[in-house]
Amino acid sequence: MTTYSGVSDTVHGQVPAVGILVTNVGSPSAPTRQALKKYLAQFFSDPRVIENQGLLWKLILHGIILRTRPRRSAHAYRQIWTEEGSPLLAIARRQAKGIAATLASAIGSPLHVAVGMGYGTPSIARALAELRDLGCRRILVLPLFPQYASATVGSTFDAVTSALQRWRWIPEFRLVAQYHDEAAYIQALAASVRELWDREGEPDRLLLSFHGLPQRCLLEGDPYHCQCHKTARLLADLLKLPADKWFLAFQSRFGRAIWLRPFTDETLKAWGREGVAKVDVICPGFSADCLETIEEIGVENRNHFLGAGGKKFRYIPALNDRTDHIEALAAIAIRHLSGWVVPAKAWNGTLAREEAGRTEERAKAKQREGLNS
Repeated sequence: MTTYSGVSDTVHGQVPAVGILVTNVGSPSAPTRQALKKYLAQFFSDPRVIENQGLLWKLILHGIILRTRPRRSAHAYRQIWTEEGSPLLAIARRQAKGIAATLASAIGSPLHVAVGMGYGTPSIARALAELRDLGCRRILVLPLFPQYASATVGSTFDAVTSALQRWRWIPEFRLVAQYHDEAAYIQALAASVRELWDREGEPDRLLLSFHGLPQRCLLEGDPYHCQCHKTARLLADLLKLPADKWFLAFQSRFGRAIWLRPFTDETLKAWGREGVAKVDVICPGFSADCLETIEEIGVENRNHFLGAGGKKFRYIPALNDRTDHIEALAAIAIRHLSGWVVPAKAWNGTLAREEAGRTEERAKAKQREGLNS
């Protein structure tokens, strides 16, 4: 028998609130083999990540991948682990806190922000329940993936709707599907580049590295490839870069599928061999630094470039919780919250609480009538 979760009827006395669910991919609970095995099993079992899963894939996953990859991944995570735990989760929490603080000065009606991860903890289901328990009857889902991909934003949608299927009272919800060409986001990227160049000078070339996807995703209708190129073009235009100064590539490929090209590692190796001396790399598809930026770009690909003859390599950090990034995300949220919230200057909390109290009194009276009839 299916059971549904909810909250008691004391909700009648609450002032209705709006929630924002901030999501990202997630990370293991600890940099250990056991934690990585659990995390990777969840990740690679998602049909949005590995499509058309069948018996053969299950045999490969459980017979090969989960026997070998967790040890290597655990070693990599230990290199980036912090006192706060996973960098991605620690940054996501700071981002959520910053968004909440920024919105608090603009919005008067009750609003709460929670963090949920697609894989690992805290889960999306747990974050949604947190917002429900805080009285949120409307929820904005804000995946921190600037470019839409089925494997990221699509997977987030699946996780949200799967969790809500178990709720008794379904909230209204909206989804921010992409923000790859938002002016404030592009401006924040450009500012992060200019700040480095003003301090330390410009490189010979700037490489914009995005997470890779199998080529068939593009051919079957995923807009990710196109949105990455638009982000890159807008950033280059804002920086006023000539065509021979900036390039786009894709990183983090896995398995034997044909992946989007050009590849980041092959590009950097070629540049080193060609005599390109100074390279900067930025990853505009990552809203927060994580294993793929800190270790894969900052260590592995740095070594590829320098080992091939390059002289100077700089990784430009993700926007993380920079003030301009937080303000951009808050502005995106405000636009998508239109009609759901009341501006701070127009909000009267006293009247809202009084009305909630009257609603609770009426509800209790009607319940007593119903129970005694």
